[in-house]
Amino acid sequence: SDFPSMFIMATADAVLPQKVILVTGGTGLVGSALARHAAQHRPKDEKWVFLGRKDGNLLSFEDTKRIFDLHRPTHVIRLAARVGGLFTNMAHNVEFFRENMAINDNVLRCSQEFNVQKLVSCLSTCIFPDQIRYPIDESMLHLGPPHNSNAGYSYAKRMLEVQTRLYRDQYNCNFVTVIPTNIFGPDDNFSLTEGHVIPALIHKCHTAKQTGSELVIFGTGKPLRQFIYSDDLAALMAWVMDSYNDAD
Repeated sequence: SDFPSMFIMATADAVLPQKVILVTGGTGLVGSALARHAAQHRPKDEKWVFLGRKDGNLLSFEDTKRIFDLHRPTHVIRLAARVGGLFTNMAHNVEFFRENMAINDNVLRCSQEFNVQKLVSCLSTCIFPDQIRYPIDESMLHLGPPHNSNAGYSYAKRMLEVQTRLYRDQYNCNFVTVIPTNIFGPDDNFSLTEGHVIPALIHKCHTAKQTGSELVIFGTGKPLRQFIYSDDLAALMAWVMDSYNDAD
């Protein structure tokens, strides 16, 4: 990475900064965007810690606790998740559910036990009911089952919203969730089997141009999709961390 080391790995300082923001999933699409945002737009007395897989296993409570004990975050942005494209989800629904539920539980539990001042968790639009009227809003979240193709991931993300409310109610934690639409940008996954729609389409277009082959796009062309650029989402996530404290 080209980011300064203070934005990648934090060590214990003699004088602690006012804010220590721990970003789980800090090397992925949104985490990389947040690193750019932090380097360019955030106060210099903040310390941003961007975690990758090499820094610990969030599936393990003991490892998650070790990470929190090491960095002592005042704020957490929870991005870490097992993610994948349509075909990967369809083939591994059990694993997507199991692993994301474990990450949910470990990060929220440690955030509460270490007295984190603010936790912002990232959900996904796929958690909304499959059969629902449009336009949709957050009040419709639990009005029906999500699409069965990625039920494991979707239900785990729904439970993250439920778990967040439970922590707010029982422990008075300042935990909030956001539901971004489909994200794209630098550091995306351009795999045809594991990537999402825009990077996969870019891959297909590139291949068709390079080989002179026909460009084939799946589906009927009728569904409508919304997208957000990762750097725009990063700015919004930082605003939520600073300024948004509601349950809804």
